[in-house]
Amino acid sequence: DSRDVFLARHLLTHLFFLLGGAFCYLLACRLFGSRALALVAMILFLLHPRIYAHSFFNSKDVPFLAAFMIALWLVHRAFRRDTLAAFLLCGAGVGLLVNLRVMGLILFAAVLALRALDLPAADGADGRKRVLLTGGAFALAAILTFHAASPILWTDPPGRFAETLRVFGSFPNPSFNLFRGEWLYAPHGPPFEYAPVWVGITTPPATLLLAATGALTLAWSGLRRPRALLRDGPTRFGLLLVAIPILTAVAVVVLENNVYSGWRQLYFLYAPLPLLAVFGLRGLVRALDGRWMRVGTGALAGAALVVTTVSLARIHPHQDSYFSLLTDRAAPERLASRYDVNYWNQSGRDVLAGILGDHSSGPLRIASPHGFQRLVLPADDRGRITVTRDFRSGERNFHELRAGQPCPGSAVYVSRIYAVTLYCIVDPVAYFGELRREAQAAEPLNRSRFDAHRIGNMMVYVRDGCSRGDMDTRFSLRAYPVDPADLPDHLRGFPGHRAAYGFEKRDFDFRRYGARIDGDCVAVAPLPEYPVARIETGQYTPAWAGAARRVVAEAEPLVRARFDVWFDAGGRTLTYVRDGCSPEDADARFFLHVHPADEGSLPDHRRTHGFDNLDFNLRQQGARTDGGSCVAVAPLPAYPIAHIHTGQFTADGRRWEVEFAPPE
Repeated sequence: DSRDVFLARHLLTHLFFLLGGAFCYLLACRLFGSRALALVAMILFLLHPRIYAHSFFNSKDVPFLAAFMIALWLVHRAFRRDTLAAFLLCGAGVGLLVNLRVMGLILFAAVLALRALDLPAADGADGRKRVLLTGGAFALAAILTFHAASPILWTDPPGRFAETLRVFGSFPNPSFNLFRGEWLYAPHGPPFEYAPVWVGITTPPATLLLAATGALTLAWSGLRRPRALLRDGPTRFGLLLVAIPILTAVAVVVLENNVYSGWRQLYFLYAPLPLLAVFGLRGLVRALDGRWMRVGTGALAGAALVVTTVSLARIHPHQDSYFSLLTDRAAPERLASRYDVNYWNQSGRDVLAGILGDHSSGPLRIASPHGFQRLVLPADDRGRITVTRDFRSGERNFHELRAGQPCPGSAVYVSRIYAVTLYCIVDPVAYFGELRREAQAAEPLNRSRFDAHRIGNMMVYVRDGCSRGDMDTRFSLRAYPVDPADLPDHLRGFPGHRAAYGFEKRDFDFRRYGARIDGDCVAVAPLPEYPVARIETGQYTPAWAGAARRVVAEAEPLVRARFDVWFDAGGRTLTYVRDGCSPEDADARFFLHVHPADEGSLPDHRRTHGFDNLDFNLRQQGARTDGGSCVAVAPLPAYPIAHIHTGQFTADGRRWEVEFAPPE
């Protein structure tokens, strides 16, 4: 059951986060020799409000944070024991860290740098030999573990690793990002202040203040006694904790890495902060004269922890929307207008529960930003909900906002945290009935199985007396801009929206984007807001597939395979046909790799791979005809093509594949 899957994943992710907290305690015990200070470090690690919330549902960034803390413990243990076995274990841990996220290379480089610093202080030739041996053992263990845990490297380790670094360095940001009241689309990375500002406004101020104090204390110790760094293990390790966040922040800006959805990709940088905060707390206590001054400092630190804990409890279970006292928390609407405050939509479950409570029986059609939120509901409640197109406050809905109504024909529910998640109960009779009346009052743009009308910024499809077959098929809409430069850059990050094809494409089904009103069928689709030169639209039906089959049957296929493939130069499409196809043929997915004559024709996010990619299934791009044939049609990009690699695959592997050059 989907609810069981959600809860199990939440539990496992949170348990791994708690494991990271346990290693934070162990590391702090070794660094400070005090269980009380180690307990403070662990509490600071676990009680960061945003990270605590993410520790239940973020299965990428938080596990990497926990693994980073475990790796830090292994690094400290290796240098403290200075044995071959300890460095081998440390290498294995760092290799797994790099496997989780390539940013773990920071710690790999740090260990090698620290071993290099140990060479001048080594005792004679034997000492230097031991340093080189343990450093080499660490590097070898890390590389072998990373290779063993990364199957993508097994075929071509150097080439695949280089590709990994290229993708990491230019990973596309597939969405806009609200930051300080402006929507950022940053294909070349965020502005310099992005990460520091996000860390500053979402981390408890006491933690930041103590961490800054600890960093300054350690830096002063290093400046006063630079040679002692070669022998003073705790101070040197503390300076490593200072260097990791600073060098990483600089690297993000220099390499133009994309960071979005707050600072969640950089959560691993929080691992050093609790330890630095305890360095700062210990330094303050030692610097102050008098018992009462020390007691007062401890009391202030304790009060700060209490304030953070109260904040956690006050906004539970929406700690992912936490902002610190450095922001104007009394004006949540202002925060929501300046920053992404609920990008994971965690308030959705509460809102759905409120809707279900107010409507105790009957089916509900809900316009929702994230339909997956209903999967965590009990099975009976899930069965009552049908999710339609998403809607968000302040943005244009799929159904085009009218007369100031936030949701046409609906009741509105707002989450209690920052009022940013809206769900709408849509009355299909009221809303789609109105669209049908408007469409039938004017001549359609095109008469076909579904008459097509343009109303405002929407295409409205109407069919009188539609059948179940009409309701079960899919629609296709391709909008060609007057100026190809009008295609938004950010669409290049989404499958199905490829600027290189020269059009913006939408495939949608009737059940999510339409309704049946008194025996008639009505469906709607949005049009781009830029000027459109022409529109291609229609339905994937058995009749349509049969027509496509008859057209291509008049000539020899370009390639004969499990699905014969035809090339239409005029329409820039490939047509796949198989007579007497099986259910396995119908259920498998197609892949299409288009290699251009000039790689400069590719969108930026495809240049790493060297080809354009399209994955689709028969239900998206075709149909199964009554005669037992399967037909699918795929668009080709507008640029010159060198060769094509296409075929079908299932979960078990590829069923068939062919490569060919299209005719001139």
